[in-house]
Amino acid sequence: MKELRIRVLVGVFVVAGVLSWAGARLWNAIGTLPSVPLAAPIVLALIAVVLAATALSLRARLKAQRERRPGAKGVDPLMAARAVVFGQASALVAALVAGMYGGTGVFLLELLDLPTRRDQAIYAGFSVLAGIAVVVAALFLERVCKLPDDEDQNHPGAEPAA
Repeated sequence: MKELRIRVLVGVFVVAGVLSWAGARLWNAIGTLPSVPLAAPIVLALIAVVLAATALSLRARLKAQRERRPGAKGVDPLMAARAVVFGQASALVAALVAGMYGGTGVFLLELLDLPTRRDQAIYAGFSVLAGIAVVVAALFLERVCKLPDDEDQNHPGAEPAA
C-alpha cells in the first residue's frame, strides 16, 4: 500500500479552493450563494476524533504486542489495513472539502459587513481547520500502522532471500 503524499493533499486543497472561490464569485453574480452549513466543521471534527482514537488504540495494542505483554490483544493485519485505507480516503475527502470551504471563505471575506455572511465565513474557517485536523489524524494513523522495515534485507552482509 502506498503512503499518502502531503503534496497530493495540498494540491487537492489548492485546486478545490481556487475552483470554489471562482464558483462562489460566479454563483453570487448570478444569484444568491448557498450558505455554509454549521454542521460542516462539526462532522469533520468528529471524523478527526474517530481517526485519532483509532490511531491511539492501534498504537497501544501494537506496543503491547511488541512487548509481549501477557493478555495483550493482537492487531489483525487486515483490520489495520482497513483503518489505513479509511484514513487515506478521509484525508483526501477532507482536503477536497477544506479546499472548497476555504475558497468560499476567501470569497466571503469581501462580504463581512453582512452578519449572515460573516457567520458563514466563520463556519468556513472552522471547516478548514477541522479538515486539516482530519488530514493530520489520518497521517498519524498511517504512521502508526506502518510496518517496520525488514532489517535482514537491508543489512549489507545479509544473504539473499530464497
